[in-house]
Amino acid sequence: MEILNSSTTSQVNGITATTPRKKDIDPKENLWSAILSEVQTQSSTKLPSNKSVLVLGDNASGKTTLIAKLQGVEDPKKGSGLEYAYIDVRDEYRDDVTRLGVWILDGDPGHTNLLKYALNETNYAHTLVILTLSMTTPWSWVDQLEHWIKMLDDHIAGLKIDPEERQQCRQRLVTVWQSYCDTIDELDPGSPIKRTNRLSSVDDDLDALPLPEGVLTTNLGLDVVVVVTKTDYMTTLEKELDYRDEHFDFMQQWIRRFCLVYGASLFYTSVKEDKNCDLLYKYLTHRIYGLPFRTPALIVEKDAVLIPAGWDNMKKINILYENMQSCKPDDYYNDIIAQPPSRKTVSNREIEVQTEEEQAFLSRQLQLLQQGQTPTRGESPMRSQNSASKTSPRTPGSAGAQGSPKKVDGKLNPGTPSGEGVLANFFNSLLHKKSGSPAAASLAGTGVSPRATNGGDMVTASEKISMRTDAAMELDRLARSVKKDLDFPAQTDC
Repeated sequence: MEILNSSTTSQVNGITATTPRKKDIDPKENLWSAILSEVQTQSSTKLPSNKSVLVLGDNASGKTTLIAKLQGVEDPKKGSGLEYAYIDVRDEYRDDVTRLGVWILDGDPGHTNLLKYALNETNYAHTLVILTLSMTTPWSWVDQLEHWIKMLDDHIAGLKIDPEERQQCRQRLVTVWQSYCDTIDELDPGSPIKRTNRLSSVDDDLDALPLPEGVLTTNLGLDVVVVVTKTDYMTTLEKELDYRDEHFDFMQQWIRRFCLVYGASLFYTSVKEDKNCDLLYKYLTHRIYGLPFRTPALIVEKDAVLIPAGWDNMKKINILYENMQSCKPDDYYNDIIAQPPSRKTVSNREIEVQTEEEQAFLSRQLQLLQQGQTPTRGESPMRSQNSASKTSPRTPGSAGAQGSPKKVDGKLNPGTPSGEGVLANFFNSLLHKKSGSPAAASLAGTGVSPRATNGGDMVTASEKISMRTDAAMELDRLARSVKKDLDFPAQTDC
């Protein structure tokens, strides 16, 4: 046995020497290859870091506020030109974190040339586009969408993208719609569930369903999401512009038909009321990173519509036509949703007074002086108000005291200074008495003819008492002043 074993060993020395080694080494090699394969698989399943979102829309359409909400930022800082931000994305299933870059283009057409930095040949296949509209100006939706889509289409046409890559991107959008429809057929039609890996798991022997009518007639090769912001403004439209449900249904059916043409998704959001913002974040991560999104389409609430790409078709849109009585689906959009007339705001601010240039003012005054006229100055608003108050109606007594020369004791008194004005008013009041009164009879001998007055010139009892009191006080003052004048020379003579 020993010879046999040794001879066997010697005869197959080369073979037997290598075979045990293989048996000893193979487990080690299999272990390392398994580890390397696992690491390679994990690295390929990590969230990519080259994905980005391009946000387009007019100014005041809520772009910056919407992205800040997706970021979790409460105080957004609005910039100009081309803004850059990022959104933290976390995969809870694989415990992985990455950053989604966000480019926000200014609504000013002068910044269109900056689009090349956000969308170019290198990131074309990894970019998702968000088109924002505001519910505060629904009458401008047509112009805004046509403007931004045309600008985007022209920009993509100018990129030097490999034709094969462009075709792959377009086919990917077609597959999304076809695969979504296949999933709806397999599951309950009332719960269209989005899934992550179903796009590549369609059976090879199953023919793909054709695209529904009017879907992806314009294929840009980019995922497009149309976001209507500020839907909380719908209540204001109902109160101020008398919008009804059929107006909102007309707007919804129009924009859903637009989304079908470009294969876009549709979201109605409100950052103020926090509607559909979280769902929009989950949907973006689903379309970009393949994370799960299992929320069905939402069309019940008019201010929180959610329609993922692949769910909608013309038959579902036709349901909205039943509620439209005063309009038709084919009516021109701005004939139904017309821009209201602009309201002129009434300002309570005072009228601004424009000052005259100094040299022009002096030249005008010089001309007046040369012509022998007295230079006049413009009346200020305060001066005109004071003058108006001065020309207010006066009592007959005061009119006689301040207006024309006074007649006291048969003599004209051309203006009464301070204290004497009280006496003049008193004596003038006596002249206003009726001619049949004792006062008129007593004045007959003095040569002063009493005035013939009507009922409106008669002085009231309170005015008589006031004037008599003032006159008595003034006479007492004059008596004291005369006494002082008489006493003063006597003292000097002594």
